[in-house]
Amino acid sequence: MATLSTQMNIIVEKTRNLIQLCDALQEENDLLKLEVQSLQVAFQTSTDKVQQLEEKLKAMAVAKTLEESDVDRGAINEKILDTKQKINDFVREIDRCIGLLK
Repeated sequence: MATLSTQMNIIVEKTRNLIQLCDALQEENDLLKLEVQSLQVAFQTSTDKVQQLEEKLKAMAVAKTLEESDVDRGAINEKILDTKQKINDFVREIDRCIGLLK
């Protein structure tokens, strides 16, 4: 049977090992938190870029509609109405953004 001193040494050694493991896990946790922050920033940047591209796409669609209406006079009324609708959508979106800013 192990002596009290031997048992105490075993407990101390296991405690040291647990402290080292805890420190290592804390470092890993800190690194993972930094990675999460980095990924959140990257995600937000991507989301902003997608929104900008969607806005450009809408603007291009309006420009194309105007261009097509110049070429095809037979469907000009329909194109004008479509363009007016798109402009109204833009105005509503701008109003919504202004409301969010307030």
